[in-house]
Amino acid sequence: MRIERVVAVLEKEVSLIISQELKDPRLGLVTITRVMVKPDLKNAVIFFTTLGDKKQDLATLQHAKGFIRTMLAQRIRMRFIPEIEFMFDESYEYGQKMEKFFEQISKDHKAE
Repeated sequence: MRIERVVAVLEKEVSLIISQELKDPRLGLVTITRVMVKPDLKNAVIFFTTLGDKKQDLATLQHAKGFIRTMLAQRIRMRFIPEIEFMFDESYEYGQKMEKFFEQISKDHKAE
């Protein structure tokens, strides 16, 4: 139960920090899609999508990890703020690819 609460708080707060506090012009429009936390609460992987350049945004977020952790420490009460790692969430792109695939199958089926 505690892990789910930590995940929810991290997802909300990291989203707010990125959108309101992080003032890096290189960063595109970033959306936090999910957070995974290790059972010991010491490490968290934050998945995101972006409308900008995903490599540039990943590098920018990795560079801002220290700032984001500092802001988290000021906003939430936890004994330890987890080390954070950012990863691009490929599931959205995969979903779009599958949708196009199914549309093509449907078109081919109707043509027969």
